[in-house]
Amino acid sequence: MYPAVFKHYLKLFRAIIGTLALFAWATIAYAQLPAMQRIELGGEDVRYPFAVFSNLTWGGDAQAVRKAVIVFHGMGRNAGGYFSTAQELLRASDGRDAETLVIAPQYFATVDARRAEASGLPQWRGSRWNQGADAESWVRPLSSFQVIDDLLRVLMDAKRFPRLEHIVLAGHSAGAQLLHRYAVLNDVDGGAAATGKRITYVIANPSSYLYLTPERPSGSGFAPYDTVVCPDYNQYRYGTDKLLRYAQGAGHANLFQRFAGRHVIYLLGSEDKDPNHTQLDRSCGAQAGGRHRLERGLNYIRYEQHLAISGMILSRSAFEVIGVGHTQSRMFGSKCGVRLLFGLADESNAAGAACRDIPR
Repeated sequence: MYPAVFKHYLKLFRAIIGTLALFAWATIAYAQLPAMQRIELGGEDVRYPFAVFSNLTWGGDAQAVRKAVIVFHGMGRNAGGYFSTAQELLRASDGRDAETLVIAPQYFATVDARRAEASGLPQWRGSRWNQGADAESWVRPLSSFQVIDDLLRVLMDAKRFPRLEHIVLAGHSAGAQLLHRYAVLNDVDGGAAATGKRITYVIANPSSYLYLTPERPSGSGFAPYDTVVCPDYNQYRYGTDKLLRYAQGAGHANLFQRFAGRHVIYLLGSEDKDPNHTQLDRSCGAQAGGRHRLERGLNYIRYEQHLAISGMILSRSAFEVIGVGHTQSRMFGSKCGVRLLFGLADESNAAGAACRDIPR
C-alpha cells in the first residue's frame, strides 16, 4: 500500500514542479519580449494611434538610417516574435543596427479587446486585417493598408530620414497575404521612387493570392474557373470583383501593368505543401489557385508570366527555400531570406536553409 501511495505523491510532486518550471520559462520568455511602442499615424487632419515594435524610438534620431525593414506578422498577431526574429537576423548580419530601422506593426483583432495593450487602438474583425479591410467600429474608416501607407509616408519624410535609401516590406503567411494585396493595390510605391527611395516586397508562404483576371490555373495553362464549383471565386480577396473600399476606383486593366513594375520577391518553402494545414485557407476561392501553399505560389509565378505581354518589364525574383515548411524564422533566416532583408552574404550564413531560384 505504502509504495503505491508514495508513487502517487511522487508523480504529483513531479507534475507540480514541471508546471512551475513551465510557468517560470514562460515568464522569462515574456519578459524578454521587446517593448511595444504606441505611435501616431495619419495626416494633419486625421490622426490615429497604432502599435509597433521597433529597434529605434519612434520620433527619435533617425539621421543615420539608410535602410528600413518592416516585417508583418501572421495569423497569430505576434508582432513581437517577428520583431525578435528580425533583430536576431540583423545582429547576425553586419551589426549596423544604427543604420537599419526594423519595424513590426501590430494589428489587433476584436478578440484582443480585453488585452491591455490593445486598449484604444484600431481592431479588425477576425483576420480581415490581412486583406485590407477597415477596422471594426473605428471613428473613421481605416484600412489595414492605410496603416502601411502612413508608415511609408513617415519613412519618405526627408527631414526625418535624410539618408534612407531602401525600404523592405516582408510578410509571412497571413502577413504575406496582406503584403501581396497591398503590393497590387497601393498608390504609394510610385511616390517613393520619386523621392529616390526603393521599395522591395518579400512575400513568403501566403495562403492565397489576388488574381487580376478571371483566369485560374488549368493544366499547364490558365482558364476561367468553374462558377458551378465556386460562384464567387473572382470576388475580392481572390479576384478583382467587388474590391474593398481602399481600392475603389482602381482601374482593373492597369493593375497588373503597375504591379509588374514593382520589385516583388516570392519565397516559398519547399515543404509548405500540406493541403490540410490548420491555417491554410481552404475556401473554394483559394483552392482555385492550387491545393497547398507551395503549389499556389508556383502557379501564381506562372500566372504573372502568362499576363506579361511582350516588352513588359516584370520586376520579379522567386526562391524555393529547401527543406522548410510554414515557419517564419526559418524562411527569413534562410540564405536568400537574410540576404534579401539585411544583405548577409550566403557564405556567411552557414545555418540558413539553402535556396534555389524558381525558373521564370
